[in-house]
Amino acid sequence: MTPKVAWLLAATFIVAVAGLIYELIAATISSYLLGDSIRQFSFVIGVFLSAMGVGAWASRFVGDALSGFVRAQIALGAIGGALGPVLFFSYAIYGAVGLPLYGGLIAIGILSGMEIPLISRVMKEIGAAEFRFENVLTADYIGALAASLAFPLLIVPNLPLMSASLAFGTLNLLVAGFSIYLFRDRLGRGLWLPWGGLLLATLLAFALSERMVSAVDARLFQDEVIFSETTGYQSIVITRFDERYRLFLDHSIQFDSLDEHRYHEALVHPAMGLVADARRVLVLGGGDGMAVREVLRHEGVEHVTLVDLDPRVTELFATNADLVALNGGALQDARVEVVNEDAWVWAAEADGTYDVIIADLPDPKSIALSKLYSVEFYAMLVERLSAQGLLVTQAGSPTFATEAFWITEATLGATRNPTMPGGTLDTIAYQTYLPSFGNWGFVMAGQMLPADARVPALPDGLRYMTPEVWTASQAFGVDQSRPAEVPVNTIQGHPLVAAYQRGWEFWFR
Repeated sequence: MTPKVAWLLAATFIVAVAGLIYELIAATISSYLLGDSIRQFSFVIGVFLSAMGVGAWASRFVGDALSGFVRAQIALGAIGGALGPVLFFSYAIYGAVGLPLYGGLIAIGILSGMEIPLISRVMKEIGAAEFRFENVLTADYIGALAASLAFPLLIVPNLPLMSASLAFGTLNLLVAGFSIYLFRDRLGRGLWLPWGGLLLATLLAFALSERMVSAVDARLFQDEVIFSETTGYQSIVITRFDERYRLFLDHSIQFDSLDEHRYHEALVHPAMGLVADARRVLVLGGGDGMAVREVLRHEGVEHVTLVDLDPRVTELFATNADLVALNGGALQDARVEVVNEDAWVWAAEADGTYDVIIADLPDPKSIALSKLYSVEFYAMLVERLSAQGLLVTQAGSPTFATEAFWITEATLGATRNPTMPGGTLDTIAYQTYLPSFGNWGFVMAGQMLPADARVPALPDGLRYMTPEVWTASQAFGVDQSRPAEVPVNTIQGHPLVAAYQRGWEFWFR
């Protein structure tokens, strides 16, 4: 095998890696900014693969295959490298990413689709001995495998998505540069200048990528960004204004320290106060430790299990002095066990029972999250619930997403009661007002829930919840009333996602 043939096969591998990385970056950024990861990944993959097909067809019109391949690499380096910065800045400035997202995807897909046909033609032109097209495809497929493994394991945990985009843009440009050098007898000097200019610009942008991330964050968030990191699970941003802190996950606000006590007291204390002698408590989500803080106000608590997917969140709220002050050192308490695992996986494998289960999980804006509001998930949780125990979940806004709220209540109400053959759980729906979010709702369920929803025993020192507030919280306005027919959310159908999206789009379109 000649050096030129070996390089072309190596180049096939490299450009396959870069092409798939661009696709994954686009899908991930759009999921962060637009939500519903399944929809975004599906759309991105479909558009990208279709564009590759167009590129493969269009490659027949490229007269000089070698020059066409090098020019395609230069263009990919420029467009692919700019993809991440353009998407983030477009969202920060205009609040939209549709045009640059799909325009960039189509361009990258067309250029990527041209690569294999052009490389194959070049190998034939240089007289590659025993040229076999399947060798090129093998290098391409292995490159795709390498990219799919490297993206979640190496790239996302170690590089901001903006930097990753620029890094792989540089990689395409280096492929172009080495190809120009190796085939200098055929290509001449005309490509060196545009190649060098774009390489320099891409390297400079990469060097300044942290500043660009800070500039985007400054446009997206009102207050000073004191922490920003993208983990293998999500984007984490924490902002501060004086003594006011806010947590954003995937650019969605999770709490505002000015009013989070209203949310967490409403979430935790009614269930804790209605269960006599609650000793063992399970908290799903809530890696910030605020719900755990409220649980620990009850003197009888002996053990709290906190299950949260992202270890970086729980680490931050257990070690950062400012954040520890917000949760009162709850995650450092000897009674608290932190488990970093997917809530569904944990529930399927867990043993033991709990007196209170608190689901402080993200809104069901996607199918991946909707499964945590399904009758199947609740059935697993009820198996972990003591006979007198209660389960409570945050259920979104009964004002902004009324139908979705009542679907969550109906789903809990349809969950089988393990102590009553053929029976289902009793439920209580209630709500509170949060300045940061508006009206917010919760649903409590149990095997033997008191029909009169007696006043819970509340600990001292609460800033919001009182017996009177609890009683009033169970009243709903006419425009929040339960629809006549409410579907049950299951992992087969997920009506909750569509209802959630309809509600929020109606108010904030």
